Amino acid sequence: MITMKWFFGDKDLDDAYSIRRAVFINEQGISEAEEYDGTDAACAHLVAYEKDIPVATGRIMITRDDFIIGRVATLASHRGQQLGKLIMESLMQASYAMGGQRQILHAQLYVREFYEKLGFTAYGEEFDEAGIPHIAMEHFGGVGCCKCG
Repeated sequence: MITMKWFFGDKDLDDAYSIRRAVFINEQGISEAEEYDGTDAACAHLVAYEKDIPVATGRIMITRDDFIIGRVATLASHRGQQLGKLIMESLMQASYAMGGQRQILHAQLYVREFYEKLGFTAYGEEFDEAGIPHIAMEHFGGVGCCKCG
C-alpha cells in the first residue's frame, strides 16, 4: 500500500533526500551541489512510501508568478508502478489548489513523453542542466485538465 506525506521547507527531508541521492546523484551522476541547490526551504515536498519505505518524491517551488514542479524521482526498484504519475498528479493538484494556474518544469528529454501524457507542453529550445539535455514544459490547470485524467 502506498501512502504519501507532505513536508514544507527544508525540515525533515531525509526521506526525500535519500531518493534524490539514489536517483540523481548515484544513478545520473549529478553533483551534490547541483542537486541540493539551496531552494528546498522555499518548496513543498511530497514523498510516497511503501510500507514506511520512501520510494518516490517530488517538490513544488512557488515563485512570484509560477509553480515550479521539480526533483520528481522514483527509486529504480519501484519504477513501472505508476508512482511517478501518482506524485505528479498530486503535485499538480496541490499547486492548482494553491492558486497555480500554470505549472512549469524542466524535463530531462528522455522523460518528455511522460510529462506530455500528463498534459504538459514543451516550449523554448532544448538546454543543458547538470550535464543532461532538458526541455522546459508547462501545464495549465489542475489534474482534471490533463490528457490522462
